Amino acid sequence: MTTRERTYAKASNQRAAQFTELWITGSPEDIAALVQAVARSGRLVYVSAPTRAPGDDNRHRRYLRLRAR
Repeated sequence: MTTRERTYAKASNQRAAQFTELWITGSPEDIAALVQAVARSGRLVYVSAPTRAPGDDNRHRRYLRLRAR
């Protein structure tokens, strides 16, 4: 591995370590409360639009990207 390749790999790992990515599933009310709490903490970077979870229940899925501490 060349020096350039090692430097690029190290930079990529550091960028990836800056964020935590989560898929959350639950009722819309529970997800809304969680998203509000994370937004207040200042760690929320991105939240996807809600999508219905498979099945016929009232659960939704959302993707969250959070800043690592």
